[in-house]
Amino acid sequence: MTACPISTSTAARWLPPPAPTDILTGRAPVFLCLDETTLNDLIAKAAIDQRMANIVTPVIEDLGCELVRVRLMTGKENILQIMVEKPEGGIEVDDCAKVSTAVSATLDVEDPILDAYNLEVSSPGIDRPLTRLKDFDMWDGYEAKIETSELIDGRRRFKGQLAGTQDDEVLITIEEGTIGLKFEWLSDAKLVLTDELIRDVLRSRKDAGEIDEKQFDEIETIIDGQEE
Repeated sequence: MTACPISTSTAARWLPPPAPTDILTGRAPVFLCLDETTLNDLIAKAAIDQRMANIVTPVIEDLGCELVRVRLMTGKENILQIMVEKPEGGIEVDDCAKVSTAVSATLDVEDPILDAYNLEVSSPGIDRPLTRLKDFDMWDGYEAKIETSELIDGRRRFKGQLAGTQDDEVLITIEEGTIGLKFEWLSDAKLVLTDELIRDVLRSRKDAGEIDEKQFDEIETIIDGQEE
């Protein structure tokens, strides 16, 4: 993870949640034009994460990058973790640093978090989270783990080879065959760290000049040694 210093499918049966009850407040309704990124729980799940996404997304996009995921992790110390990448995939350390500086300045003004926290801006990493529909097309053919918010034919967890997308469905090939899962059903999704994935990601980084031939050969030798 790059970090700054500091087939046709048959959808399983699913019951949608009940429609929200109308509440009369005496006030005129307010309609917010929220895009897919803002409404996507895979990118920003909790209410505070969604608020952070609304604040930082314009800043990140102004720098030519895209928000992959934002999480405010609390504990002994609070960490605001923001994952970003270029629209075509990948990101350099310098780009992360620029995003970190710009986001930090914006958050200082907006001040959305009451307690002290550390800002962490990074790439999604190799075994990355899959948070946008386009991610499942980009990583077609690789192994992934997917979880759904509701039971789908008695299960919530699926592991298999990604097979792209079809309309608003994510296709994944499991032991029973290729199935389709509505994107809106997903509560978590990420790539599985395999030797094939590591090789392909490192090869693309070598081709992009991010690592040299020697570094690539050394890592590939280590992987080959582990397979023996």
